[in-house]
Amino acid sequence: MEKPLVISGKVFIFNYRVAQANAVITLARNGALPDESYVETSFENPAGGAPHLTRSRIFPFWKKVTVESPPMRCVAKDRPYAVAIRIVDADGRELQLIETTIVSSLDQSILPSKPLVVGPVYTRNPEVFKADGSTDYAPDLSCPK
Repeated sequence: MEKPLVISGKVFIFNYRVAQANAVITLARNGALPDESYVETSFENPAGGAPHLTRSRIFPFWKKVTVESPPMRCVAKDRPYAVAIRIVDADGRELQLIETTIVSSLDQSILPSKPLVVGPVYTRNPEVFKADGSTDYAPDLSCPK
């Protein structure tokens, strides 16, 4: 049986402006899917604890499906993180299961612990850019070693 989706890309995105890291996986259409299909994804939590879960609809006209984790903390360079991707129909019946890993080429220590900007117009974060002219770019040191 032909699998409806195949992995076409995996990457961690580090956004230094908002001090966040996200895992992103792109799936290419490889076969037919019912009109009311969903993708449910479980991302291993780099900080430990419960996995990050997402669920989103797959529209019939999409050629590619992108799944993105919520913001993650404690991403370590060269460490594989488990990802389970379930493709389900409107009744919740599993159509496909994709199990993979995603590896970062960077360590989250490159990010500051606080966002550099806040608000919709990228206002400088006063917790980083102090009134006295000093700055605090300190990384998040609370991650397990």
